Amino acid sequence: MGILLKNKFVLTGVLVLGVYFFLQYITPLIAPVLIAMLFVTIFGPGLLKLQRKLHVHRQIGALLVLLLGSGVAILLLWVLGSFVISSLPGWLESLSRLQYSMAELMNSVSVGVAELLGLEDNNLQKNIRTWVGQGTDILAGADVSKMLDYSLSSVKWLGHVGAFIVVFLVSSVLLAKDYDEIMNNLLDKEEYHVVLEVICGIIRYIAVYVKAQMILMLTNALICSVLLSVAGIRQGVLWGLMAGLLDVFPFVGTGIVLLPLAVVQILEQNYVAAGICVATCVICVVVRDALEPKLIGKKAGIRPIAVLIALYAGIRLFGLWGIIKGPLGYVIIRESYEGITKRIKKKADVQAEV
Repeated sequence: MGILLKNKFVLTGVLVLGVYFFLQYITPLIAPVLIAMLFVTIFGPGLLKLQRKLHVHRQIGALLVLLLGSGVAILLLWVLGSFVISSLPGWLESLSRLQYSMAELMNSVSVGVAELLGLEDNNLQKNIRTWVGQGTDILAGADVSKMLDYSLSSVKWLGHVGAFIVVFLVSSVLLAKDYDEIMNNLLDKEEYHVVLEVICGIIRYIAVYVKAQMILMLTNALICSVLLSVAGIRQGVLWGLMAGLLDVFPFVGTGIVLLPLAVVQILEQNYVAAGICVATCVICVVVRDALEPKLIGKKAGIRPIAVLIALYAGIRLFGLWGIIKGPLGYVIIRESYEGITKRIKKKADVQAEV
């Protein structure tokens, strides 16, 4: 029994190290192919039905599905971008008022400090205005001086994104064509059954994860839209929808919309509306933190505490991407462990019978 327990610990340690190496070093290199594999596996049954009913080859069907999905995504981005661009004048005007308010505030502070210390306020005000002006000039100058570097970085980033999309599209079409052959080869060899079980577990987790994110997105979008409309904020429903949409991205969240919106309301002296914006942001964070482990853990057969530990460990190991890689790594380790131990136990039972 002790040897078996020791073997289990060794197996778990090997799986943890292997999954970490895979997620940290291998995944970035073959990410488009892996995503294409998941896409073809998830939509494989639908593509097969499309092939049987409409006599459309599976690779053509995969390409049509990708084009349709890309079209919907571009349409949503266009609507969101149009809304953001139309709101830019108001944002720029608010920033100008913010700069003016900061200058007035610093002026008032300089007068108060001068009176408190018994100093002549002219020099102090002059120095503070100079500091504020220098800070503004530095920020503006930094933007101008680094504009070229930023443009080059943007072009490089767009190149990476373009290459990722091209590899993903080509891989999806090729895998859709050879999907049956690949699956049959895996099924014919018993040692690859564990791989199939891991793939099925990952697909099940991803399906649950996407569904949970959609529920959270719609919930927070509804909360934001209602509360911002109650606060009397112009275009509150649209702001709420945009906040809910961005809440899907762990790097952004609702705060990227609600907190600047609160600052604008403060500049317009709508303090109640600003408080509602901040409170709405807090409510959305609480709702996500409370519901996400339950939605993902319960549906995927994972305990919420395990999801929280995986999230924390993922963030510590992989940074912000750990929000995705942490739970995904846990699923891979769990499915691999269960598959391997099941095979070992089955072989042991067969040997015992013989």
